[in-house]
Amino acid sequence: MRIVTATRRVPPLAYTRGESEVASLGTCWERRNDDPRDRRGSTMNANIVLAGASGNLGGRIARALLRRRATVRAIVRHGTAPGQVERLKELGAAVTEVDFARTSELTAACSGGSCVISALAGLRGVIVDAQTALLDAAIKAGVARFIPSDFSIDFTKLPHGENRNLDLRRDFHARLDVASISATTIYTGAFTDLLTGQMPLILFKLKRVLFWGDADQRMDFTTIDDTAAFTANVALDPSTPRFLRIAGDQLSARELASVVSEVNGKKFHLFRAGGLGTLGTLIKVARTVAPGERDLYPAWQGMQYMRQMFDGRAKLEPLDNSRYPGMRWTTVREVLASRSSGSRGRQDSPA
Repeated sequence: MRIVTATRRVPPLAYTRGESEVASLGTCWERRNDDPRDRRGSTMNANIVLAGASGNLGGRIARALLRRRATVRAIVRHGTAPGQVERLKELGAAVTEVDFARTSELTAACSGGSCVISALAGLRGVIVDAQTALLDAAIKAGVARFIPSDFSIDFTKLPHGENRNLDLRRDFHARLDVASISATTIYTGAFTDLLTGQMPLILFKLKRVLFWGDADQRMDFTTIDDTAAFTANVALDPSTPRFLRIAGDQLSARELASVVSEVNGKKFHLFRAGGLGTLGTLIKVARTVAPGERDLYPAWQGMQYMRQMFDGRAKLEPLDNSRYPGMRWTTVREVLASRSSGSRGRQDSPA
């Protein structure tokens, strides 16, 4: 195990070159959630252990914790790209490189922590196996609390077999729920940021909002930065329950069409692709034709997630948005307005 400590600090809102375009969407939004009132029941300089800190969400959680004056020990795998390690050091985190297969290394990395946060992303080898190793290490190190890498719709309402990636989280919960540690899962719905391109709901070129089933079924959306800010607050709050549910915004396809039309100044129409039964059939066909079982996000995986949002079973309720009074939630309108202003800026720039 190798521990690298930060040698310098950079301005809190500095974004390093090479981060995804999604990262720039929430630059100012996360800043407004840095409020002392957020630290409900917390103590300053808490020691938080963060696994997956080199990823998109993990990096933002690290920033949110450091703005709240927590001490952050970022766990990364041996061989993590030097640039990713350097970015974490520049933020002010202590970086610990470990082999997840070595319990002694993981236990030492968790030692002294008050809470372990997992922002790991992957398939069974990560979500079940690596998280279990992290959980066992946290318990051996005497850490009191654990936040698993869920950050999704509420999959406890869904039967096994309907969503491959969420089933893996359910499998890990079976281990977490019998472990001798206090755990808190955070459900967020879908990341709002994905509406600007990666999630095929808003078809910008066609000026259509795609939906399956009922156009008035409301869905939950939370930005990645708001998720990170809330997670930081949870990590610093020793009184959290087993489950917390948040949504920065809740919109139906019909409401989404109205918002995107207003933001863009052009009419976006609803496009009903079919019923939920048809979507279920397409998922089976897509999984047969292009299985991609080793891919984290094959096309059919995204289709599974959309089906569960449109059928309403995974709707988040009740919401815990008011738990930390300093939080201001980012709306879908704000995210789309940011995209719209950015697009206009690129169009107006000289060739």
